[in-house]
Amino acid sequence: MKKRRWIFLSLLLTLFLFFNGYVIWDNSRVITVEEDIVVKDLPEEFEGFKILQISDLHEREFGNNQEKLLNAINSVDFDAIVFTGDLLNDVDSKNYNSFYTLLDGINNKKYAFFTPGNTDPEIYELNSDGRFVKNEFVTGMEKKGVKLLESAQSISRNEAKLSFVNFELSLMTPESQTQDYNGRVRPEFAILPEYREYEKKLVDEVSEFNTQDNSDVLIALNHYPVIDAKIDYINNQKSYMFRDYDLIIAGHYHGGQVRLPFVGALFVPEPWYEKGGLLPPQNRVKGLWEYADTKQYVSAGLGSSDAISFINFRLFNPPEINVLTLSNKK
Repeated sequence: MKKRRWIFLSLLLTLFLFFNGYVIWDNSRVITVEEDIVVKDLPEEFEGFKILQISDLHEREFGNNQEKLLNAINSVDFDAIVFTGDLLNDVDSKNYNSFYTLLDGINNKKYAFFTPGNTDPEIYELNSDGRFVKNEFVTGMEKKGVKLLESAQSISRNEAKLSFVNFELSLMTPESQTQDYNGRVRPEFAILPEYREYEKKLVDEVSEFNTQDNSDVLIALNHYPVIDAKIDYINNQKSYMFRDYDLIIAGHYHGGQVRLPFVGALFVPEPWYEKGGLLPPQNRVKGLWEYADTKQYVSAGLGSSDAISFINFRLFNPPEINVLTLSNKK
């Protein structure tokens, strides 16, 4: 009897050590996920245009000086790189080193754009004179070659143009700019008259995309996925404008963070779902989907959330970077 118990305990210990080793290995590697995105009437100049997406780093480090992650990034021949938020672990964090080290090692930053997530600091803060200035995290990022995407940035090739827009700001119009649209938390500097004037300028910049006549390709960046119910809500509000996006690129879900074989994600942080994200629709957790004639790609990202402290790791869900290739060829 004692021998059987010893064998049983030995098996349990072996399984535990094997599982623990697997989780550590799986969380420390980086895979590259590729996706072809069909864009209707894509100009020939942008056929094969590649966008590299980096999302939800959460201050993770992959090897010495981000060596593993940099090897994965620099091995991709991309045209633009986008960072879709949650690069830090907390809005008050000052641990910029993991992200800054990454930026220092990226070879191609000709077109590099950032949109913040919920664990990144506010992009602006009030200085000692009571004026709003860019946060030091954003300032340091821009010095290293990554531009904060506040409104719109365009890339031109001959007569064709591809534009990246900030999704949340692009919902606004000059008529709705004084309203707080759903889900947006207004920081303290937002009440300042000079910021209101600045925001009006940003809204005017995206208003040129009321139709797609002013951009052959329109791509929106957002940290949060825009699920079906939210798209319906936006389309039913007179104060918002859901534009003619060719693609929305987002992150935030971590692919569910904990995934089970044959089941998928158990939870994603999505208040728009009835169960608050518990047992979400698996075709809306990561990857490419389409709703209301709008394509959307959601990255499972690189890091993990400590919302539940003892599950601050990914399970059966390796960290990933994403290469999105635009094409007009089905």
